[in-house]
Amino acid sequence: MIGYKRIAISGLALMVMILAGCQKESPMVSLGLEEVYTIARMQKLQLSSPFTGEGYRWSLLLPEGTEQTLSASRDMLFISETTGIHELRFMLIDGVNPLDFRFTVNVVDEEVAYSPYLAHVYEYCPAPGQFINKMPWYDEGDTAEDMRRKAEEALSGTNEEMVSLGAFGGYITFGFDHTVVNVDGEYDFMILGNAFYDAGMEDEKAGSCEPGIVMVSLDVNGNGLPDDEWYELAGSEYASEATVHGYSITYHAPDLNKPPVPDGRYLTDTEYIPWEDSLGESGYVAKNYENTQSYYPLWLTEQQLTFSGSRLAPNGEDVFGNGSYFKLYSYAWGYVDNHPNTIAKLNSFDIGWAVDRYGMPVRLPGVDFIRVYTAINQYCGRIGETSTEIIRAQDLHVE
Repeated sequence: MIGYKRIAISGLALMVMILAGCQKESPMVSLGLEEVYTIARMQKLQLSSPFTGEGYRWSLLLPEGTEQTLSASRDMLFISETTGIHELRFMLIDGVNPLDFRFTVNVVDEEVAYSPYLAHVYEYCPAPGQFINKMPWYDEGDTAEDMRRKAEEALSGTNEEMVSLGAFGGYITFGFDHTVVNVDGEYDFMILGNAFYDAGMEDEKAGSCEPGIVMVSLDVNGNGLPDDEWYELAGSEYASEATVHGYSITYHAPDLNKPPVPDGRYLTDTEYIPWEDSLGESGYVAKNYENTQSYYPLWLTEQQLTFSGSRLAPNGEDVFGNGSYFKLYSYAWGYVDNHPNTIAKLNSFDIGWAVDRYGMPVRLPGVDFIRVYTAINQYCGRIGETSTEIIRAQDLHVE
């Protein structure tokens, strides 16, 4: 297991990650250590011992003359979200050829000011849903790359054009123009959706709340692609017995030759898009009168789509028992599109919540990629499937 450590010295957040076998991103030491390194804030400096030995020790030299051990591995990754000069020491522990080397890391302002807002969409992979092919809009002939670009245009900067992820599992992967730093005791980024409480239900925190789970990843291999290990941010329901981890679902493209099966009230086809899941259950994403376009991503040629992740328990209540009005309850914290955007705290996320696939906490110094996916498999009569929507993302450490 990769180990991570983080320290805070004199108000400067210095993040350190112990790595093994990482590739070059920022200065990679292979033939020796430099006496001075200069990096921009929120950029990664990867350091490695030039020699093998019996042991290794990387430490920070503190103003009062003491040292703080940063790593006992051959490799170390250094990030700081603030500028300043940091004195470091590397010791190679070896009975024959020991090494004791001191060097400086000078963290400076970036040449071009970072944007606090989402800058890149790397993947747009929605599940079927009533707003798919509408948010963003599909034009005949659009490819997956066209739809990725449209999602990026909708969400970048201060744009607030809604992007729908469809039913359970549909996801989007995005990032900023810098690494989002993990600062202990603080929220690190915010993601806004379109959740709201119905009038009179503010105390219940219920209305239209369609929770999405957040995943994060650090670009360890330095290739700029979201292909490193992913970690779930464990929200309030992570440890709930009602949450299903390792859940998967497969949707099938609609059979255009099949006669629709309307319900005579709200739905034009109750058996529109079939699905089955890893629990042995099956059902349909139905089609309603209000959204008449295809609910299956039209830019795809695949006839089935499979998604997996943690599934939260259904949160909808059929108020009148006839499917005409559902109220969807919010969960306490840690999910996208789960509380109104006016409640900033409940739409903000801490990288410190990250857990690995076994549910063990992971200390990440920062993240380069963020993924959001619809976390509930639920159909709610007239209002349709539960689908997470997002409109903006923001790094809370950049003004």
